[in-house]
Amino acid sequence: MSKKLILHLSAEDREQLNKLIHAGTAPARVQTRARLLLLTDRSQGEARPDREVAGALFISQPMIGRIRRKYLEGGLKAALSEKPRAGCPPKITGEVEAQLVMLACSDPPAGRDCWTLQLLANRLVELRLVESLSAVAVHKRLKKTVSSRGR
Repeated sequence: MSKKLILHLSAEDREQLNKLIHAGTAPARVQTRARLLLLTDRSQGEARPDREVAGALFISQPMIGRIRRKYLEGGLKAALSEKPRAGCPPKITGEVEAQLVMLACSDPPAGRDCWTLQLLANRLVELRLVESLSAVAVHKRLKKTVSSRGR
């Protein structure tokens, strides 16, 4: 069974957390973590159980332990921030998207009435803008732009 960590915030950290919450400009996850730290702080003499804090903030009890441990090991910045999430970077960057839109708005290849998604994907590979690309990825990116292949 793990030992429960006791959190005592410094006056500076408590003030910084209050400013962060009251400013309201930080992302919701950061604000929730700030509230968590303030509610579990024992330096003010209040001892709220983790169950009560979890219910008030609509978070899990294990999350309280993780954030508390992050604060004790790495300080305020470590507790409020999170590591980058896993996943590969997108293949279609701004430059590739610009080329894609230019291609989609240009005249189709000889013998074709219009560009297909697969033709666009193949042409981007031919131009060596990307190593490989699916028609689905082209569709998703064109859907986010204002361009229309049909008009």
